[in-house]
Amino acid sequence: MRYIRPVSTPLDPAEADWSTRHSVLSTARRTAALVNVLSGGPPGPGSGTGPGPGAGSDPAPDAVAEVLRAHGEIDPVDLTSRDVEGMRAAAVLLREVFAADSADAAAHALNRLLGAHTGALRLTSHQGTTPWHPHLDRGDDAPWPEWFLASSCMALAVLVWDRQRPPGRVCASTACRNVFIRQGSGPERRYCSRRCATRERVAAHRRRG
Repeated sequence: MRYIRPVSTPLDPAEADWSTRHSVLSTARRTAALVNVLSGGPPGPGSGTGPGPGAGSDPAPDAVAEVLRAHGEIDPVDLTSRDVEGMRAAAVLLREVFAADSADAAAHALNRLLGAHTGALRLTSHQGTTPWHPHLDRGDDAPWPEWFLASSCMALAVLVWDRQRPPGRVCASTACRNVFIRQGSGPERRYCSRRCATRERVAAHRRRG
């Protein structure tokens, strides 16, 4: 159903290596992008300036499929309106992890999701069509919403484990509220994009003026 490609088939130059495209960090970034588009933000990989959680109605299946393809999913990506409705409900649950202000809060949020919404950890190769990799959904043909929530929980949990801090955060811009994955050991990021950071700096300058 997902990641279906014979292991022996050479990858096209335009396609990144499978293990890179489906690494923990790549999966976590896909989670953030999906949470953003499912929360009513702009369609696409979800880098910037959506109106925030709960805004608007469910996005079109094509918009969600576009994000999935941008983050490594291989066609056919066949989503129905019902799939998107379920994924939107999952995105609401995942947003709590991004809103966590400490590793403890993120871990507790993830533990609740893992206990209520995922299956046992298992390894799958999708009947020999992919490298072995872990899943927490209940089967290789799990519905899209279950797969999205389970794979996201696993990636975010590994980031908490590895970094001992929240895996992401919500953009500090009141005009955006998109989520993003925290990266690296440099200064703490507060905004999901340079656009949001610049807009807030300009607004602060005008208030002081």
